[in-house]
Amino acid sequence: MPIQWFPGHMHKARLEIEAALPKVHVVIEVLDARIPYSSENPMLAEIRGDKPCLKVLAKSDLADPVMTDAWQAYLERTAGVRARAVTTEDVPSIRILKSVAAKMVPERAGRAVNTMIVGIPNVGKSTIINLLAGKKVAKTGNTPAVTKQQQRVAIGDGVTLLDTPGVMWPNVHNVNSGYRLALIGSIKETAMDYADVGFFGARFLIAEYPDRLMDRFDLDELPKSEMEAIEAIGRRRGCLGKNNQVDIDRASRILVTEMRSGGLGLLTLESPSVMERERAATAAAVAEKEENAKLKDQKRKKRFRDKQRAQKKSREMR
Repeated sequence: MPIQWFPGHMHKARLEIEAALPKVHVVIEVLDARIPYSSENPMLAEIRGDKPCLKVLAKSDLADPVMTDAWQAYLERTAGVRARAVTTEDVPSIRILKSVAAKMVPERAGRAVNTMIVGIPNVGKSTIINLLAGKKVAKTGNTPAVTKQQQRVAIGDGVTLLDTPGVMWPNVHNVNSGYRLALIGSIKETAMDYADVGFFGARFLIAEYPDRLMDRFDLDELPKSEMEAIEAIGRRRGCLGKNNQVDIDRASRILVTEMRSGGLGLLTLESPSVMERERAATAAAVAEKEENAKLKDQKRKKRFRDKQRAQKKSREMR
């Protein structure tokens, strides 16, 4: 399922982010703790350059705590990067982000610190801003792309926060990342297919959390395939249509909703080792695609030149 969701306001947001960055001292990037790799926008990494970056693993109360610790250690291997796991259930874990960010630029001690908070849609960025500010200054919602324009927020102790709209990149090259983004709700429903995403979720659960799948849906045995899993869920939850056939779309929606809400327990959908494998595979696939496009363009140009030479020769022979 190729996911391409890049509304016009997001292109505008990128330009605004690039224009504001020279005056920013620390970038705060909010990631989803369940998918730290897939929710990390490569376009933002390109824009940020070598600015100090605080990676905030949001919604950590929905993620596997062992994997969250592994991700925090992995992210902090990069120079200039700090990582902190937060949850709205633990407000102090969020409010401490202000001092963490300030300490990342010791040369600004005693002076104002400008931060910019960025992240993909529906990652919990606006909720974090409101808790840092101690009041509601950013609009929140359960659907992607609530924030439409930048705003500056003073959060105390000389720290200013520049809020930006959630920015998705033009094309999610890693197919698995696309599915994971859809699973956690960062992709609008109009840009995804629930059955397709449900199959991916079922396949993941069979491989990584089989006991959770069986317990949550009261299954007698582990399904052998994603289709078997979706059909079993549909029968258990009454998603039956004509001739007692399972409504695949309804059953898939139930599974996706359960995974998003934490109904299947604390889940992390990717690990640092999975990230490294997929990143390498994606880079190879993109390079191959670009090479094929280059060869296709060369052939097109050759056909055009050959046609021109043939037409010239035809005119000369008249």
